[in-house]
Amino acid sequence: MMNAFCKTLLASALATATLASANAAEPLTVYGKLNVTAQSNDVADESETTIQSNASRLGAKGSFELSSSLEAFYTIEYEVDTGDEAKENFKARNQFVGLKGNFGAFSVGRNDTMLKQSQGKIDQFNDLSADLKNLFKGENRIEQTATYLTPTFNGFKVGVTYAAEAAKSQYAQDGFSVAAMYGDAKLKKSPIYASIAYDSDVKGYEVVRATVQGKVAGFKLGGMYQQQEETYSKTGEAVNGDSKTGYLFSAAYTIDAVVLKAQFQDMEDKGDSWSIGGDYKLGKPTKLFAFYSSRSYEGKENDDKFFGVGLEHKF
Repeated sequence: MMNAFCKTLLASALATATLASANAAEPLTVYGKLNVTAQSNDVADESETTIQSNASRLGAKGSFELSSSLEAFYTIEYEVDTGDEAKENFKARNQFVGLKGNFGAFSVGRNDTMLKQSQGKIDQFNDLSADLKNLFKGENRIEQTATYLTPTFNGFKVGVTYAAEAAKSQYAQDGFSVAAMYGDAKLKKSPIYASIAYDSDVKGYEVVRATVQGKVAGFKLGGMYQQQEETYSKTGEAVNGDSKTGYLFSAAYTIDAVVLKAQFQDMEDKGDSWSIGGDYKLGKPTKLFAFYSSRSYEGKENDDKFFGVGLEHKF
């Protein structure tokens, strides 16, 4: 069923590619990206070489003006795993429908929680082997959600996600994810972005996260502080877990077409990681990149190491 839908989506992409645009009232925009790396991975004392996909995706989104003050919008997105041996290699990502107007935006469906969205662009190695989700909880996309986002007031906005207990990801518990954000996450409209977010019983965890990123003397510098505590097991049983504290620091510096990047992350009683890398922009939608990451887990004698060279193209 999913494969049939994706074939239909691909056909639609070919039929509408010349018509789609980023206009807010455009009924259909087909988009995506392919990010593939050649990697050397040394994990659990075993080494292997891979040609792997890093959250490559294909999606369709659009909006329709219902009246002068009300607009409908939607997103249907799938991850495409180019390295999976299966031919039907599509995995569900964000898939939701909603309404927006002067009141803000309200949507229902499968969506990233507000805590996940609140990280902005601080993770310089997002979707790669050093993605912050390897040490931090809270990077959740829940399949049965309702999300409300306020309009922006003087740079501030607030959002809340309700995760239904019927969602398998929720371990039979209702969950809430709330975030308050200031500035532009891409740092194009403002020199600083900051957020504070809280998860209550989202995928079995309570999480508090504070994020800040800004431009300083040509650098993009970011920091994140997080506390996380397990509250429910996968069987729905209450867990009295200890609160753990972690932090992340990231930096990026642009020299013409080259972006140099570095990142360090640590989570109490779990481990730490550090990464360095660089991007070379061949054009607005296309880049070459390389990275090296090392991750140390508590109780493990040897570190996991990743070295990759890749190509990304967005469309």
